[in-house]
Amino acid sequence: MTPRRIALGGFCKHSLVLASTLVGVLNASRAQPIRPPEQLVAEICSNCHGKNLTGSAGPNLLDAFWNHGGDEASIRRSIRDGWPESGMPPMGSILSPPELQAMVAYIRVEGVLFAQGKITVPPPPADVTLDSELQRFRLETFVPDLDTPWGMAFLPDGKILVSERPGRLRVVENGKLRPQPIKGIPSVFLHQDGGLLDVIAHPDYAHNGWIYLAYSESGADPDTSMTVVVRGRIRDANWVDQEILFRAPPNCYYRGYIHYGCRFLFDHENHLFFTIGDRGQFDIAQDLGNPCGKIHRICDDGRIPPDNPFVGRPGALGSIWSYGHRHPQGLAYHPVTGRLWESEHGPIGGDEINRIEPGKNYGWPVISEGREFGRTFTTSHPGMERPIVSWTPAIAPSGIAFYTGNLFPKWKNDLFVAALGGQQLRRLRTDGDRVVHQEVLFRDLGRVRQVMTGPDGLLYVEFNAPGRIARLVPVAD
Repeated sequence: MTPRRIALGGFCKHSLVLASTLVGVLNASRAQPIRPPEQLVAEICSNCHGKNLTGSAGPNLLDAFWNHGGDEASIRRSIRDGWPESGMPPMGSILSPPELQAMVAYIRVEGVLFAQGKITVPPPPADVTLDSELQRFRLETFVPDLDTPWGMAFLPDGKILVSERPGRLRVVENGKLRPQPIKGIPSVFLHQDGGLLDVIAHPDYAHNGWIYLAYSESGADPDTSMTVVVRGRIRDANWVDQEILFRAPPNCYYRGYIHYGCRFLFDHENHLFFTIGDRGQFDIAQDLGNPCGKIHRICDDGRIPPDNPFVGRPGALGSIWSYGHRHPQGLAYHPVTGRLWESEHGPIGGDEINRIEPGKNYGWPVISEGREFGRTFTTSHPGMERPIVSWTPAIAPSGIAFYTGNLFPKWKNDLFVAALGGQQLRRLRTDGDRVVHQEVLFRDLGRVRQVMTGPDGLLYVEFNAPGRIARLVPVAD
């Protein structure tokens, strides 16, 4: 068979050699039929790296920036053996040697085409008008030129705080990004999922000035890291009065760079919820003595609320609100029922929306509707909660928000889901604890990290790449 795009003209000598290698591998395997690399990409790679391998929830595989070497032997080793600390599973057990070699050749051919500009990732338009099922709207860029924004917080004085994953806390004032970040915030462990994560303002910020930050930091062994939660104040563009609210014990700092969490939410009694993923360690999500794979609830000053479900249980952390989570990325209260909802990344598929109740077990890594190489799951188990809705193929859901404004009356109380995979924003119509309808409002306009209802009643959307904040503005029919 002829690999995709090999018929394109203008190949350099190197790309012709790679194409010949790929064709040769396929021809050599006629005695044992193998799956073509295009099929393998669709079934195995596109979930994390996008349908054309230029990035989605995972990195771009065609841009020549390889953490573990971009030569043929290194790519083969990475596919075969994986890099579990980065969330890359080993594929050697599911690919035959000819399939593995065909995959390597395919990636290198596609990489040459990408370098030649024949595979492109066009920048999204700054403004675009879109039609949805219920509402015509304009998606307009509000704040451009951000560097991997992760969280945002609206302040009572009209400013917006934006956390950039590389470790900068930015201020948006009167619709303009201040050129200098806030000085003095903690240093972060910046690698893959790690860095500066969520930011939230205290509900009574106008009187107490507290700002809460989550970030990843290195352990005593610099190759280990873990999530930390702090609060502080901003005075004269400086971070001051810092207090540590959560820091795990040293034995909970793990190698690897995945699943740190951390999404914030305050309840009506000023308790702070925050999420921590399983850090790629799987079974610790079921260990009540370990903070990973959990949703936590603390008082606004870090104390443990006495009514938390595991307070007083021997061997359990009092901050835990729920457990059995893989990588929780979004939290929101339903404006009608008052119940807590959560979004969570599954393995390969099996992404979830859950309704969270105190003390409940949400199943990871026992139940999942996704797949994981080398592990098997069930879709139900006594004492474990099933998701309200799940997605396979994965959409990598991140921030979630129920729309509570008045400018989109037909969307009132609908759940909006930011999704890194497919670069999409979804609208979910709910009926009590059920999701009864879904709509993709847009896709392929950038990796969507967060969505929030602004104080002006507009929907604000944070894009990781290209880094920007956009807003949804209603357009009359």
